[in-house]
Amino acid sequence: MDGKFIVFEGVEGCGKTSQMQLCAEWLQSLGISVVLTREPGGTALGVDLRRLLLEKSEDKPICEVTELLLYAADRAQHVAQELKPQLAQGKYVLCDRYIDSTIAYQGYGRGLDMNLIHQLNNIATGGLISDITIWLDVDVEVGLARKRKGNVGLDRIEQETIAFHRRVQKGYADLAASSPARIIRVDGSLSKENVHQKIQEIFNLHLKLG
Repeated sequence: MDGKFIVFEGVEGCGKTSQMQLCAEWLQSLGISVVLTREPGGTALGVDLRRLLLEKSEDKPICEVTELLLYAADRAQHVAQELKPQLAQGKYVLCDRYIDSTIAYQGYGRGLDMNLIHQLNNIATGGLISDITIWLDVDVEVGLARKRKGNVGLDRIEQETIAFHRRVQKGYADLAASSPARIIRVDGSLSKENVHQKIQEIFNLHLKLG
């Protein structure tokens, strides 16, 4: 069986983690071997990079280009150590964030040069792109409100301004419009059960599970 690379994307609080878990359980019930991973943090090195990227530090701010390079380093390690080997074994890899996050957050959100971002993504991925990307689309204020209800402190990215998160949201909308065959929008404001049902339908259609 050929492996499949499925990415979940969206603004903060869109429901990626919950939907990935539901999808993993469903795919496993079909006899499919599934791996759950994330960026940043899908490797031992990535765990350290994730801490550097997401911890809030007023006296040690991260330069925007440094942030971009740290995400690229995490991705390069992730692709080489985890993604390509798991896919080669025929597994379905469900990944929380990938290259579109970098375009949306560092490109649209930070305003960094898109050519640089594309070059770094190409280097880090070695050409690996998702079979499909599920974009869970929710209003940024709804998503951030969900995060705050979790009684967990907001990380460095989550604490950015509403204007920043709206730019990120526009990035996802533009990406979905430019790559409709790969990036598929799902209304993330629906109930958890309805979102999962729609994702199942997408999987059945695009991955030929049904």
